[in-house]
Amino acid sequence: MNPAEAHILKQSEPFKSIFMHIQVLVEHTLPEVDLLYKWRMPCYYIGKRPICYINKTKDYVDVGFWHSAHLSKKWDAYLITENRKVVKSLRYKTLEDIDDAVFISILKEVDSFKEKGFYRKN
Repeated sequence: MNPAEAHILKQSEPFKSIFMHIQVLVEHTLPEVDLLYKWRMPCYYIGKRPICYINKTKDYVDVGFWHSAHLSKKWDAYLITENRKVVKSLRYKTLEDIDDAVFISILKEVDSFKEKGFYRKN
């Protein structure tokens, strides 16, 4: 079994269900992704480019996007920065917190600029 999948399956509820739902959304939306285990958490890559990671922190699941500097401002209401320079994330405490349409739209937008660097060059 893939170490990232093993990590997902060992999570306690409700986090395991959140991880698995996110896994389905990512793999259905971007079928070319690879699920890898990096930095002790599941990370999605397309080729050598990271797309996002899934991490359980405190009482929520954090889905971080490295290329967030390029995201449209319309997602600012959904994304958390917490003084991070590169990564912005979506956070979920329950399965019901996940808005599939928002998640998929952000994921598709991130995929559209996967060839760009993490930082926006003005």
